[in-house]
Amino acid sequence: PAVTDISRNDSMNFLSEEQQAWKDSARRWVDRDVGREYIRKCDMDRAFPFEAYEKAAKLGFHSLLVPEADGGDGGDVFSYALLCEALSCYGVDFSVAIAGGIFTAMNLSLHGTEDQKQRFLKPFMRGEIRFPISMSEPNAGSDVANVQTRAERVGDDYVVTGQKLWCSGAGNRGAVILMLVRTANTPDKRNGLSVLIVPNDLPGMTIRPLQTLARRSVVTTEIFLDNVHVPAANMLGAPGEGFKIIAGEHLALERIAVAASYVGNAQGAVDDALAYAQQRVQFGKPIYEFQVIRHMLADMQTQTDAARLITYRAADLAARGQPCRKEVAMAKLFASETLQTVTRQGMQILGGYGMTPEGDMERYFREGMQSTVGGGTSQIQRTIIAQEMRV
Repeated sequence: PAVTDISRNDSMNFLSEEQQAWKDSARRWVDRDVGREYIRKCDMDRAFPFEAYEKAAKLGFHSLLVPEADGGDGGDVFSYALLCEALSCYGVDFSVAIAGGIFTAMNLSLHGTEDQKQRFLKPFMRGEIRFPISMSEPNAGSDVANVQTRAERVGDDYVVTGQKLWCSGAGNRGAVILMLVRTANTPDKRNGLSVLIVPNDLPGMTIRPLQTLARRSVVTTEIFLDNVHVPAANMLGAPGEGFKIIAGEHLALERIAVAASYVGNAQGAVDDALAYAQQRVQFGKPIYEFQVIRHMLADMQTQTDAARLITYRAADLAARGQPCRKEVAMAKLFASETLQTVTRQGMQILGGYGMTPEGDMERYFREGMQSTVGGGTSQIQRTIIAQEMRV
């Protein structure tokens, strides 16, 4: 059914006219130039949305956060969060496919050499390459400091051996992976980690797609590395700075981006459920006329609005350069659990129709189930919040 973002017509989001116009323009692009059918098909076919990705690059989306000195637009984190929210109206996976590489690219802006920026950042802004990031391994998920994939310096190269897991998008054409590897054994495991820029077509790499519940169009993978030679010139930052780059700066921006995406998809779920409830007739009247359905929808919108506000707070603090570790964790936690709750209720309202791909709600529901795991589990977010609450 045709739907309208009902959050657009209220005053709860406190956006300036310029910010609202930016968010609206991104949403119009999704509806006019992409469409929910295209997003649905990419999910069903487990196919990366290359066509939409290239269109987004031409519009300058990929340049949003890149500083003007590096050829970008120099936008702020809040504008980026609004973009992610708009892009996810028909699915979080689409937002990750289009905008996920933007927060990864910021690692290059902050820590890359001029040579690296020319070889990787410029082509990214043109839409020619993608930037997945690889942290997790079979024994290093929430405990990211336990990374064991080894990179040893041999002449002008680092020789990399090991296995990476849960890397979304590593197998797609033109993927250049920012990979967390171990370059030294140190008493504090975090100090022995580094980041390498690894094109996905290097000899010795095997990338296997995983048949995951969500992330179907981006495609989640596992990576096997057997004496892969990566030029030493592809070291991002200095050796030993990997944990600071990835677990510090990167994850904060990633969690703001995904929280905003969860909010956008939760709103899409509310909009779809409301439209269906107003059209579906049972017992002689639209099911929206039954109080039990109206109250479900009221709860769904209330929780989504709360998630939006807590995410905007985190994005605003980050945009102003303020400490926000607790607020970012709160946003990621609350927005992800909101998406789970809202999509589950949406499935109940749509009934049997919700079980079909054409209903879209089952896709939202699957992505909601992934949301409390990927990018830091809900348990990790609660741990961070509790740590920050200590006096």
